[in-house]
Amino acid sequence: MPDRPATAPAGPPGGGHDAPGPRSGAGRLTFHPLVFQPEGDEVTVGRLDEGTFVVLPADGAALLRRLVDGTGPAEAARWYAESYGETVDIEDFVADLGELGFLRAPGDAPAPPPAPVRWQRLGRAVFSPAGAVLYGALLAGAALTLVRSPELVPNYRHLFFTPYLSVLVIVMFLAQAPLILVHEAAHALAGRRLGLPSRLSVGRRLYFVVFQTELDGLVTVERRRRILPMLAGVLADLAVLAVLTLVAAGTRHGDGGLSVAGGVALGLAYSTVLRVIWQALFFLRTDGYYLVATVLGCVDLHTTAKQLLAGHWARLRGRPAPYDPERWHPRDRAVARWYAVLMALGYAMALVTLAVNLPPVVARAARSVLDQLSGDAGHRWVGLADSVVFLFLTVGELALSAVLYLRERRARRAADPAPRPAAP
Repeated sequence: MPDRPATAPAGPPGGGHDAPGPRSGAGRLTFHPLVFQPEGDEVTVGRLDEGTFVVLPADGAALLRRLVDGTGPAEAARWYAESYGETVDIEDFVADLGELGFLRAPGDAPAPPPAPVRWQRLGRAVFSPAGAVLYGALLAGAALTLVRSPELVPNYRHLFFTPYLSVLVIVMFLAQAPLILVHEAAHALAGRRLGLPSRLSVGRRLYFVVFQTELDGLVTVERRRRILPMLAGVLADLAVLAVLTLVAAGTRHGDGGLSVAGGVALGLAYSTVLRVIWQALFFLRTDGYYLVATVLGCVDLHTTAKQLLAGHWARLRGRPAPYDPERWHPRDRAVARWYAVLMALGYAMALVTLAVNLPPVVARAARSVLDQLSGDAGHRWVGLADSVVFLFLTVGELALSAVLYLRERRARRAADPAPRPAAP
């Protein structure tokens, strides 16, 4: 999606925050509208309007429900002690709720009722049994075409449908943009089918610029119902691949040769295959990552793995760990032991690939620019424009990715100026 469920683990009631809360004898509290989604021994609680969610143990969620239903903090604390046989620091618990943005301050107007989710009917139609039959027929038709004409099976040679590199890059960029939007729209429709709002934004994965659909409310539905919205993008890519294959087959010349449209379609088909493979790069938080994390019952696996690696790096330098492992969700902590290794290897592979491949590409494009300047005047400007545009587009994504990284870094520093070391 990268279409992420925005969750954050929380411990038992009373997390020890320093923020002041109301006195234990205070009257009833007022809350923004909250949703509760039980998941085994835990409950996901949050605000759909803000996309803020937290995972609570069952007893903590029960205590929160009492407060939401109008029970005062002191009475709720007594109920908790009677029900679970232990006391709760109600002031800290209420302070935690305030930091999460669940409490409504005195005088604040209640949040307006959620607006109806647009395109919900379309989402239900697309992901209906009839839609599944049409989807299967489309894939079957494309598969039969490839069996009859194996030369149409996408491969890297189909990318070079023109001798001009700049034309190739521009056409692929302009044509891929709507296809990527189809991928993201499929995520959005699959979520809206469940009544969940969505947002489309531009983000970054390492040095890659990506479109991403944010389906924060996905954590409020049953785990099994999250699978389709996560797979919807890849399913859409396969449908696009089938359509492009049929277009290439249907526009061939009488002698079996490819038309211009067919050549472009197969070039786009190959890039679509690469986009499907991309989803398996878990360390970049792709659709595959969210699917695996959901199936394994994780909450925020990627963040936990990053903090685990940061702790190892700090210990190697003889410094205190910058993060407290006790704040990690137990399931995330268990899976992160091996996922962190895969993530580190993936990042290393991606950075080495960039370091090995980018300099030769840039050098070759630069040499081509110089050669065009000293070449035949009749073809100089066409070749020069081709080389310059190719060079600009090659480096441009990296530059945009750097800008997004700096913006994210400033936002993180503004939200949390410095991570606090864990207590020894």
